[in-house]
Amino acid sequence: MNRVFLIGNLTRDPEFNTTSSGVAVCRFSIGVTRRFSQGESDFFNIVTWRATAENCQKYLKKGSKVAIIGAIQTRTYEAQDGTKRNAVDIVADEVQFLNTRAQGDEGDASSSYRKESPVNKLTPVENDEDLPF
Repeated sequence: MNRVFLIGNLTRDPEFNTTSSGVAVCRFSIGVTRRFSQGESDFFNIVTWRATAENCQKYLKKGSKVAIIGAIQTRTYEAQDGTKRNAVDIVADEVQFLNTRAQGDEGDASSSYRKESPVNKLTPVENDEDLPF
């Protein structure tokens, strides 16, 4: 099974293009902080297609927080100096925009698109005997 779940921030503005057959493609990279290390991050190249690509181009910018669900894909290409290189991309099936309006720029039109998702407020259980099971 090839499945990746990442949460991070865009390191640069998305790059939007269309293929020769008219299919939308958007590329960007995200930085993901490592779980147990102080200040260390990993960086991943993300590729989105079609409607997801159009939405990413429209609503994301450098610094936007996103959740990515997708698959790892490797590719080989020839660099300008003639050497063969390998690249690893995350092809995103789903991109969730995690910035809320309060976190975005108030004057930014894209921030009005992002609505704060409701969060279920859980109350801590102080005694295990209070649990119904």
